[in-house]
Amino acid sequence: MDNYLISIVGPTGIGKTNLSLKLAYYFNSEIISSDSRQFYKEIPIGTAAPTLVELKSAKHHFIHHVSIKDNYNVGAFQKDANIQIEKSLSSNPVVIMVGGSGLYVDAVINGIDEFPKIDPEIRHLLNSQLETTGIDKLQIELKKLDPKIYNSIDLKNPQRVIRALEICIGTNKPYSSFLKKKKYKTNFKTISIGLKAERQLIYDRINDRVDKMIENGLLDEARSVFKYRDLNSLNTVGYKELFNYFDGKWTLEYAVSEIKKNSRRYAKRQITWFNKDKKTKWFEHDTSFKDITSYLDEELKKPID
Repeated sequence: MDNYLISIVGPTGIGKTNLSLKLAYYFNSEIISSDSRQFYKEIPIGTAAPTLVELKSAKHHFIHHVSIKDNYNVGAFQKDANIQIEKSLSSNPVVIMVGGSGLYVDAVINGIDEFPKIDPEIRHLLNSQLETTGIDKLQIELKKLDPKIYNSIDLKNPQRVIRALEICIGTNKPYSSFLKKKKYKTNFKTISIGLKAERQLIYDRINDRVDKMIENGLLDEARSVFKYRDLNSLNTVGYKELFNYFDGKWTLEYAVSEIKKNSRRYAKRQITWFNKDKKTKWFEHDTSFKDITSYLDEELKKPID
């Protein structure tokens, strides 16, 4: 049998973790987490990381393996994940990868582009501009310098906008000119499956999940990392809202409502990202496990091109 990576994608709260555990048992395989928020060991509640029971039911990799203080990025993950996948495939021809971080999923499957080193002062200046004038002017500048990337990235994500701009400014070339220049090869074939549901159902599940996070101690967890609030790893939904509450800027009720709203927006961006991959086979969230494994078993029988 050839080597296969089964990638499970979909919006937050859709049931990816549960499916990954079932598939890991079915194929007797290991799980690679591609959820960039679940890498950090200090923040398991707000990132909806698998429980201890779930972690023990199948061998997981890249869950709580770094600290919020570590400088861990998509490039490091891609290298680490490919090394681990190769190790896992040496004992089993199937590995499961699960996560909602589209950039990280894409890095493992399609590789990442190589960019020249940029003077860090450029990013510092762009971050200062973001703080003083907001993201709108940065978006306008990006549209001038690289209209192609302007029309393809998440313009509401300041990190994405600033990253594209610093490349444009630092190289005097469009960010898009550096994309996918090298052919990426892997020693496995990827089968991508996704879980979907009606938008309102996804939103309802997100709202319920946030309420449960609060019940399970998210407030105390956020307080424990509050002194590290300026770290990039904590510039994420569930923590930045509570930091505003701790600062006295928002009420707790409003902060929780903002977590729900921003989580719903994040789910919407995830859906947009994953829908771009036309090779993904989508299943309704309540599709029977038998139907999913029947599809996968048939795919595994097909010869690799």
